[in-house]
This record gives sequence, structure tokens and C-alpha cells, in this order.
Amino acid sequence: MSLLSKLFPETLFPRKLSADAEQRVRLAQARAEEALIRTHVENALMFVDTLATDVGYERALDIYVRELGVADPLATVVVTRALVALGEALVPAPEALNGNGTVSAVPLPEIRLDEAAARRRRA
Repeated sequence: MSLLSKLFPETLFPRKLSADAEQRVRLAQARAEEALIRTHVENALMFVDTLATDVGYERALDIYVRELGVADPLATVVVTRALVALGEALVPAPEALNGNGTVSAVPLPEIRLDEAAARRRRA
């Protein structure tokens, strides 16, 4: 019997987690991954806003993902959610449609992307 097995017997540190513990670990992992995605999306939107005068939003998102080295599955989720957030400012939500399928008067917030695009066209 080795010294390590005497100091750390299998009963103290079992290799297998109980089903209950595994479920708690999966839930904690899901919460952590969601928080990471949310943080990336917030930072990506700030990045897009910062670079709005220089590059378009798609290029800014591409630069963000590339420079931060975000891995592909996560990068796809971050870019998609950032595009959804940008689109919500430009396209009214489905609940804004009235009964006949037309858009009711919903005031849209001004976003700086429009101003940046107009400045680029003028330059």
C-alpha cells in the first residue's frame, strides 16, 4: 500500500459523485456558463458601440471574438445574442404588432449605430 493511499483513502474522496451531487454540479455549471455568456454579450455590445464610428457592427463583433479568443461554440452564442440585442432596438417585438399584422406606434430608442452610419456616409 502506498503512502498516498494511506493518507487519502478512497472513502474520503470517492471518484464518483452521487447523482444528487452531479445534478448540483451541472446546475452550478449551467449558471456559470450563462453568466459568462451574459458578460461576453454585454462587453461585445460595448465594443460595438465603441467602434461604431470606425467599423460596422458585424465587423466589430468579429474583432471582439477574434481578439478575445472566444472558442467557436461560445462565440456563436455570444454573437447571436449580441445581434438579437442590437436587432431589438431596430425591429419592434412581435407583441408590438396589432391585430391586423401592422406595427402599432411604438417609440424606438435612438441608437448610436444610426448616427455612426450616417457620419460614415457623409465622409
